[in-house]
Amino acid sequence: MLEDDFFATIKLKCGDEIFAKVAASDEDDRTMLLVSNPIMIEPVKSRGSITGYKFEPWLKTSHEDLFVINLDDVLTMSESENLEMIMNYQEYIRKSTKGNFHKLDRKMGYISSVHDAKEVLEKLYNL
Repeated sequence: MLEDDFFATIKLKCGDEIFAKVAASDEDDRTMLLVSNPIMIEPVKSRGSITGYKFEPWLKTSHEDLFVINLDDVLTMSESENLEMIMNYQEYIRKSTKGNFHKLDRKMGYISSVHDAKEVLEKLYNL
């Protein structure tokens, strides 16, 4: 039986702390968590009092988006109703699945070959 999806922070017994969309499923005599696009969130402080967050995939060498975790491997789990965190998570997942590559264009700056750039720089600095 599959429960409704919810967003949660999960602390695993191995020490990892992940944020993901979660659904619980009862299989025989044990409960499994179906974890969709789990990420690790790390606070990042900059100068002053501004704090941001760094989002990274939980497993960096896997391209899977759904994982099964045995509830016995979970230390604690907290359902999240923090709309800001949920929206940031969804935006990160949207960008990572779409590919975060920008097409080069002239508005980004000059596009040239190494040879052309070398000539321009030599003319500029070898007066």
